[in-house]
Amino acid sequence: MPQPRAWQKMLSGRRLDLLDPTPVDVEIEDIAHGLSFVARWNGQTEGEFAYSVAEHSLLVERLFARLNPPAPARWRLAALLHDAPEYVIGDMISPVKAAVGPGYDALDQRLAAAIHIRFGLPAALPATIRRQIKKADRISAWMEATRIAGFTEAEADRFFGRPAPEVIEGLELLLRPPRETRAAYTARHADLLAEMG
Repeated sequence: MPQPRAWQKMLSGRRLDLLDPTPVDVEIEDIAHGLSFVARWNGQTEGEFAYSVAEHSLLVERLFARLNPPAPARWRLAALLHDAPEYVIGDMISPVKAAVGPGYDALDQRLAAAIHIRFGLPAALPATIRRQIKKADRISAWMEATRIAGFTEAEADRFFGRPAPEVIEGLELLLRPPRETRAAYTARHADLLAEMG
């Protein structure tokens, strides 16, 4: 029996092996394109457009910067890329991830390592940075849950923890066409790379 295909052809022409991803097969345009079409909350959100993982990632990077004002550009880039593997494996809600088991996490970690190396980050982020990004991610989830996903604040508090008002003050959730989100994501990536020098 032939082995099942374990690679995906990207619009850039790259062929990404999901079982053994290499940094040379990772392109930001592919990530931005894929994430701008992947819906958060399995698409169960209000609005004319799905709230994409790319849009969520832009918000997480802003929240991370607010929570960690002195953080260098490399860690803000890590925050922007925190869900980048989902450009090929999609966004599974937490209950589905739990049901799938450790195989999903292993795949996610392999892809994340290749993505990190491609853009000058360590394959595995320091634990303190991972925790800070996760905190920003949970704040973003609370905002999304209460503003567009139909959760009451009490429900969101229970699942994600209530953020400090000053952390989310003035931040809006943008629901826009994928091409606009894709452009914003690639532009932010370019800005952070330039800042890294």
